[in-house]
Amino acid sequence: MPKIYLSPSTQESNPYVTGSGSEEYNMNLLADALEPYLLSNGIQWVRNTPQMTAASSIRQANELGGFDFYLALHSNASGAGSEGANRGIIVFYYPTSSRGQEAAELFAENLRAVYPLPDRVYTRSTTSLGEVRQPRYPANLIELGYHDNYADAIWIEENRDASAQAIARALTEYFGIPFIYPQAVREGRVATGGSALRLRDYPGQQGSVLTLLPNGAEIMVYGEWDGWYVVHYGELVGYASAAYIDLV
Repeated sequence: MPKIYLSPSTQESNPYVTGSGSEEYNMNLLADALEPYLLSNGIQWVRNTPQMTAASSIRQANELGGFDFYLALHSNASGAGSEGANRGIIVFYYPTSSRGQEAAELFAENLRAVYPLPDRVYTRSTTSLGEVRQPRYPANLIELGYHDNYADAIWIEENRDASAQAIARALTEYFGIPFIYPQAVREGRVATGGSALRLRDYPGQQGSVLTLLPNGAEIMVYGEWDGWYVVHYGELVGYASAAYIDLV
């Protein structure tokens, strides 16, 4: 199952024109809103902390290893002398990363559906941003509007869930898995009557088998889609047939 490194901004010195707090504060709230979507869709993550920097976030992701994607969440600001003049969303990717560009287009497509000015949602290649240049994985940095523009700042603050859902939808499309709305996490038990239950990387018989779940095994259920549960067992997350799992 997919695993991402989630890097909301650590820039506490960038204030929102609305007075709601900093870029760091608001992007961490967006990451908070995103986590239930990641959980229900079986996307595992490691997240930086506000005490870190962009450089230490990149370093941690590269040292830990095992990620399929690096996602940085930021908001933008206009240049000196044009404060508050700009609006829009930019999704940055590294120019030689085909998978990074693919993800950027998916993020842009889904964010256009929720941003009030869809013609101002762009993708852009760059070699100057460390968070798309230095990770060892495909990487995007999303500038989710301009925090020095009042209308954009208000939109960010009032549309965290819509933004989080759009980002999560893009991730599920990128990883080729179905989108599942957040659901209550439930405990479950494998009930096959004796044989083991296959845990797969996709909800269908074509999914590769990650491991076998013993009859009676205790699991956590994060989401449900078309007769399949998103299941956490040990250190693995995958899909298992709901018909052979009793919720407890």
